[in-house]
Amino acid sequence: MGEYGPLRTDIEAGIAKVTIDHPPHNLVDGGFIGGLVALLDDLETDEAVKVLVFRSADADFFLMHGDVELLVAVPPGQHQPVTTPNAAAATFQRLATGRLVTIGILDGAARGGGCEFLSALDFRFASPRSVIGQPEVPMGILPGAGGTVRWPRLVGRSNALEILLTGRDVEASEALVLGWLHALAPADRLEREAMTLARRIAVMPAASIAAVKEVVEVSLAGMQDALVAESNALARLLASGAHQTPMRRFLEAGGQSRDGERTRMAAIVDAMLGD
Repeated sequence: MGEYGPLRTDIEAGIAKVTIDHPPHNLVDGGFIGGLVALLDDLETDEAVKVLVFRSADADFFLMHGDVELLVAVPPGQHQPVTTPNAAAATFQRLATGRLVTIGILDGAARGGGCEFLSALDFRFASPRSVIGQPEVPMGILPGAGGTVRWPRLVGRSNALEILLTGRDVEASEALVLGWLHALAPADRLEREAMTLARRIAVMPAASIAAVKEVVEVSLAGMQDALVAESNALARLLASGAHQTPMRRFLEAGGQSRDGERTRMAAIVDAMLGD
C-alpha cells in the first residue's frame, strides 16, 4: 500500500485502487492536489499499472468541493492574465490525457472541485443516492478546475449552461440520462460493477490503451486553450472581490458543513443570492 497525503493506494493485477481519505470534509484543497500530483508522478511511470480506480472513505462525500474559507479570503486586486491553467485544472487534465485509464466510484455527494475531478475521469459509476453539482456561479465565480470546459463536452451546450448557471444539484438518475455517468448501480454492487470494467481494460496491451486515449483526446481538441481561458476568468472574478459577499453567505448558511451540504444545499445556494 502506498500513501500520498490523503490518498491511499492498493495495486493488484494492473489496477491501482485509490481511496480518498481527507477528513473532516474531503475538501479539494492543497493537500488533496499535492497528493494527487505525487500519485500521478509515481504511477504514470509504473508500467505495471494501467487503470486507476478512485473511491472515497467518506460515507457522505466523495469530495465536497474546494475550500470556500480559503477562497473568500482572496482579496480584490488587479487581474494578471495567465498563460497556463491553474494547478487544479492542470492536475485534473493529467487524468484525462495521461496513459492511465481512470474510473470514479461515487456513492454520496461531489460538488464544485469534487465534481470537476470526476468529470476529468474516463468513466464514472454512481449509486442512486449520489448527487453532483457546480455551485460556483451563485458564489460569484465559475467552475475553475475544468468544469466550465468539460461539462459542454460531456452533456452538450444547453444542458451544461443550465446546470452551471443555476448551481442546482443533479441527481444520479439525471446524470445517467445526460451521459455524465457511465453506469448507475446499487451501492452494494457499485464497486463490483466498476471493477469488472477495470479488470477488462487492465488485460489489454498498455500501448494500445495509451494510443486510444491519445487519439480520442486529439479528436476533442482545444482543451489547453479552453482551460487557460477558464483559469483567466476565475482569476478575474476573484480579483474583482465580488465573490466575497456570496461566499460569506454560503458559509453562514451552513455551507462547508457536513449537515448543511447533506440536507440543505438548495437553501444554501439560494442564500448566496441574497434577498
